[in-house]
Amino acid sequence: MKTNKNKLATAIIIAVLAVLTLPSSVLAQQTVAGRTELQRHDLSIPGREMVQVRVDVEKGMSFPQHTHFGEEIIYVLGGLLEYQVAGQQPVTLKAGDVLFIPYGTVHSVKNVGTTKASELATYIVEKDKPLVTLIK
Repeated sequence: MKTNKNKLATAIIIAVLAVLTLPSSVLAQQTVAGRTELQRHDLSIPGREMVQVRVDVEKGMSFPQHTHFGEEIIYVLGGLLEYQVAGQQPVTLKAGDVLFIPYGTVHSVKNVGTTKASELATYIVEKDKPLVTLIK
């Protein structure tokens, strides 16, 4: 019995240490509220992959300026999301609206509605690079 408790304690400590030693770019990907990776597949183009993520943004929440090592295709599932894309005027999208973010373009998003908002984000990105890179 004591051995099982020790094994469990050791496993928990290892898991916590693994998370604490992750690079900050990886932690940024993991701590975004409401991000759920749905699928990830290698593409026929060497070194590229497709990643699809559901992003849920609570009322009043925003995600700061960031970029991706590839293109992002956004489909709004619900709510009202305001996107600020570098060099463009802010645009507010509702369910059914789409947006294309070119490779490396700085952008941010904010929930400007009265309820939780959701989007389906599809990324065509360089493999083995961070999915999200925050701008400081």
